[in-house]
Amino acid sequence: MAQFIPASPSPDAILITYKQNKQMFAPHPVTTQDLISFLSNKHGEQVGTPELLSAAEHFDCSFATVKKRLKDHKAGIGKWNLTIAEKLEKTYQATAATPAVEQVSLVPSKDNNYIPFGNFNSIKKIIKSGIFYPTYIQGLSGNGKTFGVEQACAQLNRELIRVNITIETDEDDLIGGFRLVDGNTVWHNGPVVDALERGAVLLLDEVDLSSNKILCLQSVLEGKGVFLKKIGKYVQPKEGFNVIATANTKGKGSDDGRFVGTNVLNEAFLERFAITLEQDYPSVVTETKILSKICGDKDFCGRLADWASIIRKTFQEGGIDEVISTRRLVHIVKAFAIFGSKEDAIKYSINRFDDETKQAFLELYDKIDNDFDKDGNPELLG
Repeated sequence: MAQFIPASPSPDAILITYKQNKQMFAPHPVTTQDLISFLSNKHGEQVGTPELLSAAEHFDCSFATVKKRLKDHKAGIGKWNLTIAEKLEKTYQATAATPAVEQVSLVPSKDNNYIPFGNFNSIKKIIKSGIFYPTYIQGLSGNGKTFGVEQACAQLNRELIRVNITIETDEDDLIGGFRLVDGNTVWHNGPVVDALERGAVLLLDEVDLSSNKILCLQSVLEGKGVFLKKIGKYVQPKEGFNVIATANTKGKGSDDGRFVGTNVLNEAFLERFAITLEQDYPSVVTETKILSKICGDKDFCGRLADWASIIRKTFQEGGIDEVISTRRLVHIVKAFAIFGSKEDAIKYSINRFDDETKQAFLELYDKIDNDFDKDGNPELLG
């Protein structure tokens, strides 16, 4: 029996077979954009496995091909978000959001009625030196801590960025974070970064109200700038940058309960402040000058200053639990300008105290000012 020997394929047959196999294993021509357009129009931006199977059937390709094309849009197990890749691309390519304040000067306005006192000259020297020297200012409420810093910057023509600290203040508030701007997610600098880049004075107002989240400023208080880990950028402090903090306590809390909400601050945080300035209320002479800038009745201003001085001394000796601040005296002379009555001005301004304290304060002033029960002349006020 003759042995069967298969005929060798012709070169043309080999070429045809090669082309057929190449076409069989070639990548499917469907693109990612084709799939996104189809799925978005038919199912929306959030899709799952059933929707991808329908796309595979529509484009006559495998489910694996569809998954591979949409791998950058994977949002979880069996979930795809058709907008993720686009948003991420815009996030890292778009420029940072520009705060509105960047377009204007941040130098505080000069107050022509301001009378320097307390630590004003020391604060002014620190800012004027241009040396990075974190300063902590402690004092009772309403004695000009914040206002003194503002006026020092105003006189030196230095920009000031004031941040009011609360228990809720965190890294996102201080350093910055991502914000939604015109439908795009972009990085937005916080006040600390703005101050670093502008070489401004950063005022942390009421810093003793903060939580341990304030520790995000450790490197800033060392004068080393800050690394923005969310966008991989390091911000160096510009020449002139400084940090000044104001507080009612020295960061050890309030034992007498006068300043509810103040916290015990981290020792390492406090240690980064070079000096602590203790701010007291102004003297009677200085306080009289301050009030006379607002009120034309100098006798009234002098008696108010004497009255407040006696109350403060009694407070320091533990005789009373309340004190009259310089800010409270300013409220009184402004009330006198409005109501034209010393009695009403004082009563309205000290109504915040309990009845016993209020009555004691009124009786004390009555002994100082014999004309207390008579109406004043509002035209005397400037």
